[in-house]
Amino acid sequence: MPREKSTEDLPEGAENVLPTHAREIYREAHNHALEEYRDPEKRWGRESLEETAHKVAWAAVKKAYEKDEKSGRWRMKEKKAG
Repeated sequence: MPREKSTEDLPEGAENVLPTHAREIYREAHNHALEEYRDPEKRWGRESLEETAHKVAWAAVKKAYEKDEKSGRWRMKEKKAG
């Protein structure tokens, strides 16, 4: 069973590239998904719990952050006026 993650033990792809706040979003979404999708019938296709949790976590990060095309760094999305 995958264990819940802290911001210190996120996957290298998240830990090394995301700002602190984005890592917190990732961690919270990942840990929530471990509970939410524990039942295999709630997951997409034949994905493992860990694969599903990572996809959920990245989706949560991408709601608030985007990768800058020039620098390759993740930054908070600008709020749209309106």
